[in-house]
Order: sequence, then C-alpha cells, then structure tokens
Amino acid sequence: MEKSESIKKAAQRIGIVVFTVLMILTLVEFGVANLNSVVGLFIIMLIKSALIVYYFMHVYRLWREESH
Repeated sequence: MEKSESIKKAAQRIGIVVFTVLMILTLVEFGVANLNSVVGLFIIMLIKSALIVYYFMHVYRLWREESH
C-alpha cells in the first residue's frame, strides 16, 4: 500500500468517526431538548460546532507547516 493510500484511508476513518460522533450528539441533543435544558443544549452545541469547525473547515491545517 502506498503512503498516499494509507493517508487517504486514515482521513476517511477520521471523517467517519467525526460524522458518527455528530450523529450521536444530535440524538443526545434531541433527548436534552425534551428535558428543556438550555444549558445542556448550549454545551452540546459548542461541542458540535467545535468538531465542525476543526474537522470539516480544516482549521487544524492553519498551524501545520506546509510541505511542498
């Protein structure tokens, strides 16, 4: 297996894990909403938005040194 293939597979695995965590948090969010807990909803919203910004918007690349 080439290095680029293993990097792609690792990125796909991370993407699937992040997507799964977001799905689980959405289900938890639904349960918390039924309990009318605004603080709980706010905490879940912060976690979900941090995951989206970090992974899907590639913010982690801002602090990496570029390789040419």
